[in-house]
Amino acid sequence: MLSVIRGGRVVDPTASRDAVGDVWIEDGRVVDAPGREPDRIIDAAGCVVMAGGVEVHSHIAGGNVITSRLLLPELYVSEAAPEGHPFAHAGGAAAWIGSTYARMGYTTAVEPAMPPTHALATQLELADIPLLDRGALTVMGNDDQLLQLLRDGAGKAAVRDLVALNVATSRGLGVKCINAGGASAFKDGALKLSLDDEIPCYGLSTRKIMGSLLNAVEEIGVPHPLHVHCNNLGLPGADDSFVATLDAAEGRRIHFAHAQFYAYGEAEDGKGFRSAAERITRAIADNPQATLDIGQVVFGQTVTVSLDILRQFAGRKGANPKKWVLNAGDAEGGGVVPFLYRPKGPTSSLQWAIGLEIMLLSPDPERTILTTDHPNGGPFTQYPRIIHLLMDRGEREREIATLPGIVGERSGLPGIEREYSLSEIAQLTRSGPAKLLGLTDRGHLRAGARADVAVYRDDPNRTAMFTAAKLVLKDGVPIVEDGEVVEWRAGRTLSLTVESDKAMEKHADAYLTDRFGTGLDSFTVPDEAFDRPTFEAVPCRA
Repeated sequence: MLSVIRGGRVVDPTASRDAVGDVWIEDGRVVDAPGREPDRIIDAAGCVVMAGGVEVHSHIAGGNVITSRLLLPELYVSEAAPEGHPFAHAGGAAAWIGSTYARMGYTTAVEPAMPPTHALATQLELADIPLLDRGALTVMGNDDQLLQLLRDGAGKAAVRDLVALNVATSRGLGVKCINAGGASAFKDGALKLSLDDEIPCYGLSTRKIMGSLLNAVEEIGVPHPLHVHCNNLGLPGADDSFVATLDAAEGRRIHFAHAQFYAYGEAEDGKGFRSAAERITRAIADNPQATLDIGQVVFGQTVTVSLDILRQFAGRKGANPKKWVLNAGDAEGGGVVPFLYRPKGPTSSLQWAIGLEIMLLSPDPERTILTTDHPNGGPFTQYPRIIHLLMDRGEREREIATLPGIVGERSGLPGIEREYSLSEIAQLTRSGPAKLLGLTDRGHLRAGARADVAVYRDDPNRTAMFTAAKLVLKDGVPIVEDGEVVEWRAGRTLSLTVESDKAMEKHADAYLTDRFGTGLDSFTVPDEAFDRPTFEAVPCRA
């Protein structure tokens, strides 16, 4: 079927396009105007037309996510697909995740923390999420197998082959390291770790581990840069850790997760922290190979989920309500700690301001990706409100006026006049994350793109506008109309095409059998585990 979305304001920064026009679609792809009459005309007059949103960092599956639902069931909303539908069995949170993202105009989402030993469960949970294409990042950097190789002086080729094997068996879309070496150091009594501190038992450092993963990602040709969760998240002086980690990359591609939690400089009076947003944005601007996502804080009750056991152990003291779950098990461990961001609280208010400040100071929105690190900084459902604050200085000022004076005393947010354009919002939420993940078929509306399209009523109330899209197409098929799901359908799980080394397969099989009593096959994600075709291959870089 040939369709045309006619007469809308088409916003596609990858084509320098922001004007009233048409978008033509055929066989699930965007096409050039074909010179013949369409089979279907979609009237978009008075609307804004963008590519479907792409989420680069949202905790939507995995062990800690499941634990958080058990710990705070009242925090999670359930929704069910219609009875008899293939997704009716999923129900609950999985259906809510897919439908809520879709209502906001998002069509792709990535889970950023998948330990290889838990990959099958994580991938099964992702496959239960309807409407979206999704993927997951394979976590390495605290696993004994990698640390043994590095301690024993194995060369770059061995590390590369182990990383490639883990990505292949877990069906990952990229590689992430989380406070590299921190979980191992915690088991030996460490409560804090910096870039060059020695990790007991292995004689390694975060710098050494991260550097080996940076090299491996480049040699394999993983499109997404190494996704890095630095040391010392959330502490005064964390900006020093961020800048030191960027320097340690030595020009190699690197992506920083939830950078807001590192934009904390030490306060001049030694009490608490001040905004280091200007320092962080300047460092990223000076290093074109580096990108970041925000981890914007929003006010209200949430729950933090993280494989950073050092941070979660320290954070348990601030749990609200007073209950938490920590796991110092094999490799990453991590935990679940509830948290309340108080709108009248000085600390929460300053965190809220810092995330917005980073985005508003950024000279390149395409390298500054909008996330809340769902659910750590707050739920992804707050994206429309965050967009509103970025686009409307008056709305920002009204919000700031309700907050403690520390926002003006320790951040530069009140003095920033900038207002984001729709094109810049598309960079934050569409073209930037798609480019970052190496997904060349989405995030834009040029010919050949997957026909994932969001149509919004152009409304000065940007919160309302981006909360409920007028129309969302997935592969050219309407899935949302007037903010409601009209077609429950399966998406794909995106995974890299990676060749594994046979010798490393034998090495890993022997290691896993010795450690767990079962070999590599037990930790491999097979097609047979899924009741429908699930995976779509994403090629590595040449």
